[in-house]
Amino acid sequence: MSFLRIFLIALVAVSAGTAQSTQKFLADFEKRVTEFTVSNGLHFIVLERHDAPVVSFHSYVNAGSVNDPRGETGIAHMFEHMAFKGTPQIGTRDYPAEKQAMDEVEQVYDQYDIERARGTKADAAKLQALQEQLKAAIEKANSYVIPNAYPEIIDENGGVGMNAETAVDATQFFYSFPSNRIELWFLLEAERFAEPVFREFYKERDVVREERRMRTESDPEGMLVEALQATAFEAHPYRVGSVGWASDIENFRLTEAVQFYRKYYVPANITIAIVGDVDPKQARVFAEKYFGRIPAGPLPLGVRTVEPPQDGPKTAEVESPSQPLVLIAYKRPDENDKDDPVFDVISDILSSGRTSMLYTDMVRDKRLSLAAQTGATYPGGKYPNLFVFFLAPNLGHTLDDNEKECYAVIERLKNEKVDEETLKRVKTRIRAGLIRQLDSNEGLATQLTFYYVNYGDWKKMFTGLDDIDRVTTDDVQRVARKYFVPESRTIAYIAAPNAAGPSAPEAQGEAK
Repeated sequence: MSFLRIFLIALVAVSAGTAQSTQKFLADFEKRVTEFTVSNGLHFIVLERHDAPVVSFHSYVNAGSVNDPRGETGIAHMFEHMAFKGTPQIGTRDYPAEKQAMDEVEQVYDQYDIERARGTKADAAKLQALQEQLKAAIEKANSYVIPNAYPEIIDENGGVGMNAETAVDATQFFYSFPSNRIELWFLLEAERFAEPVFREFYKERDVVREERRMRTESDPEGMLVEALQATAFEAHPYRVGSVGWASDIENFRLTEAVQFYRKYYVPANITIAIVGDVDPKQARVFAEKYFGRIPAGPLPLGVRTVEPPQDGPKTAEVESPSQPLVLIAYKRPDENDKDDPVFDVISDILSSGRTSMLYTDMVRDKRLSLAAQTGATYPGGKYPNLFVFFLAPNLGHTLDDNEKECYAVIERLKNEKVDEETLKRVKTRIRAGLIRQLDSNEGLATQLTFYYVNYGDWKKMFTGLDDIDRVTTDDVQRVARKYFVPESRTIAYIAAPNAAGPSAPEAQGEAK
């Protein structure tokens, strides 16, 4: 059994409230971690784990859809699709000719946009001609592409798990290599960040548009989630999902993507974790050699817009003949607020496992629901966000039945203190979750970057357990009373056409 797994099992076995023991485990773990920052500001976290000759790499860019400029919602998500398109050296048959062809695409597109902007005065024949020129120019540029050249290099050298992910707060890129291919990873990843070529941009734009069509527009649940965000948030960018609005996607320009890249993909805004069979000293040499040549840039500012206070309940309805669903969301503070661990504890109390309050009441005993779940942080945690309840009515029961009973459970949480045994069980379960999150190179790399970027220190993934241990039954009751109030609530539901949705707030009998 590996040192790390022994460490995690021991950590879970530690009873709640033993911060001193957590610190001892952390001190042992810390001996295996090396941190350094390249001269241009890019930060590395290296964790030695020599159980197998494999290394996992995780690149975390501190920019997600929350940073999409107005009129360009979804542009951050495009970088997930551009991630492994290659460089001037990889993925092209003739880069100088390809570059010229790509420039010609933008020139024609500029003319098309200018004419189209004339609206009703636009020359239809000219627009048609420009569309045909644009299509031909794009086909010419794509003709120089060697498809999947970058991924094939990774596959041929034993790489696995190559993927990318866009969230509201971050964009992440990751895969694993045999440990004897570490230098190749440094070369490939540094080249990709230093000189990315956004080839086949408009082809991928069409893929993203289809992705939105399938996952949102043709999926009632996707439509429900989109309606919830757009209703709950009036001003903050959290109101838009990561994929963006259809009209923005359809009109993305390569030049806009380049501007986004230059602003947010600066070294100081990137953190990379390397976990596995790695020599930290050698990693530092490679980091300076390959990543050090990327020019430094100013750290981009965060989101300026602050969500205004909500002064009353909001409701959104999605009509669909599919399974009725209801989402109930309450405004909550960001992940750095002192009450953040309390929300995690509350979520576990309400919906984790068969002893949770929602499950025993709504699913097991009263059989009102097929499912009753909560999410402590949605859609992201960097800024004030939502605590969400997800309810799926059982056959013969309505949205209204489920909503009323959910409020009844919330009132119990507000008025009846959770017993100490339940709280202890919750804390142990949260500790046990570390095994699932950290019992692999990939999981460790993911968490190291997340905690470093979002809390300023990767150690927070362990010291955060002490914050959980300090949560009391009084904290649970206080936070429930403070935040689960009608004034900050948003309801979004799926109902069959012409069917009644949840009843009006004043009819619920919920205490304020």
